Amino acid sequence: MRQYKTIVKETKEIKKLVCNKCGREIPVIEGVPQEDVLHVEKRWGYFSDKDNQLDEFDLCEHCYDELVKGFQIKIED
Repeated sequence: MRQYKTIVKETKEIKKLVCNKCGREIPVIEGVPQEDVLHVEKRWGYFSDKDNQLDEFDLCEHCYDELVKGFQIKIED
């Protein structure tokens, strides 16, 4: 016979979202951003100076557009 215990899984909901570049707050309703954002999550590897460091940030659409304008190689559509 097996007996089980109930395990509650942790769930996370966004309560506040701020663009890391301009600092503008993105409206969030019931955990859902009301504007699209670019979310970047990068775990640095062994051959970097940031071995195993996790960097995360969010950019609003305007700041994303400003960032990619400076690219030497343009993004393909």
